[in-house]
Amino acid sequence: MATNISLQQRKQTVFAKGQGNLYPVYVSHGKNAELWDVEGNRYLDFGTGIAVCNTGHAHPDIVEAVTGQMEKFSHSCVMINPYESAVALAEKLVELAPGDSAKKAMFVTTGAEAVENAVKVARAYTGRRGIIAFNGGFHGRTNLTMGLTGKVTPYKDHFGPFAGDIYHAPFPNTLHGISEKQSLAALSTLMKVDISPKDVAAIIIEPIQGEGGFYVASPAFLQALRALCDEHDILLICDEIQSGFARTGRMFYTQAAGIEPDLITMAKGIAGGIPLSAVVGKADVMDSAPIGGLGGTYGGSPLGCVAGLAVLDIIHRENLCNRAMMIERQFKESLNALKSRYPDVIAEVRGHGAMIAIELMQHGEPSQPNPQLTKAIISKALDYGLILLACGFYGNVIRFLPPLTIDEAHLREGLEQFSALFEEVMTA
Repeated sequence: MATNISLQQRKQTVFAKGQGNLYPVYVSHGKNAELWDVEGNRYLDFGTGIAVCNTGHAHPDIVEAVTGQMEKFSHSCVMINPYESAVALAEKLVELAPGDSAKKAMFVTTGAEAVENAVKVARAYTGRRGIIAFNGGFHGRTNLTMGLTGKVTPYKDHFGPFAGDIYHAPFPNTLHGISEKQSLAALSTLMKVDISPKDVAAIIIEPIQGEGGFYVASPAFLQALRALCDEHDILLICDEIQSGFARTGRMFYTQAAGIEPDLITMAKGIAGGIPLSAVVGKADVMDSAPIGGLGGTYGGSPLGCVAGLAVLDIIHRENLCNRAMMIERQFKESLNALKSRYPDVIAEVRGHGAMIAIELMQHGEPSQPNPQLTKAIISKALDYGLILLACGFYGNVIRFLPPLTIDEAHLREGLEQFSALFEEVMTA
């Protein structure tokens, strides 16, 4: 029988080193929030494949939908012979997207592809070249999206040169001394010093930064960005790849600000683990790209589309937006209790819905991040039956992304285990 160690040795022989893995644990099967490895060990998954399995592992409705589709056909290419599930999913996504404008959608396969195509559409519509992103933002690992990503290591190191006409502004972050007013002032300066606003096609932002550390853009800041874009005829792209599909207690976090993006990118939780991504935007903007200019061989696969339809039904039927808010309350209660015991270590508990994080510091100073403690907690998580993820500009943030469908007993168990893990590491 294969073991975790033997499989890791085999993997290291044939996988490129750059595609590493956080844990040497090889999954056998999963059910909702639980995963079992090939040796029979059980874990509670507080990462869900980086916010992909919002509906849990092996949700029976998704299994049924994908199995039924596979028995009919697995692929025909939506750009050659389309199918009803793709049309039906696009109809639902344009209806759910924030704002009242008529909208259209397109499908590709990965989050990075969605971002790339949003940029293509923005440039086609405006006839402009420049794209402004934010420090700490993560938008993908392709050449263009690496350029947009506002963090060098490990995503950009050794991989340049990158696409041109990309600029970065500071993301508002009060914990680290960057106010919303300062961020907006930096944008204004950038458009005086580096690129004229008449040359900017779009500003792209994660309403809640993912890899960057779960820092949240306030409704007021998103509204100010919308006003700035309107003033200069710049498109606003909201990257909701990690924060979408009920993860934050709303279908899309942008809805908290009451604004309408020109384009919104979607992936991760869209299809319960089947590769699928989308760009949804204002109809006239989306139609600016020429026929044949958008797409990809696997984009909008029939398996992904039926899974996506099942996900939307589950979100509605199981009230997953409300469940996300319940998860937030329990996480924040437990994590804030830890913070009260370790005020010089936990700088902040933050997030919305089931997208929660704690940031770790040294000596009570947020300006002194503590990535060493973060690594110690992540590396010991398996001993407590947990799958945990780190993130952050400084590598000092632990992020929690449990399934929105998690059983309350498992949620309590996981929080108790994390508290015990934290206490052990702190007293070691």
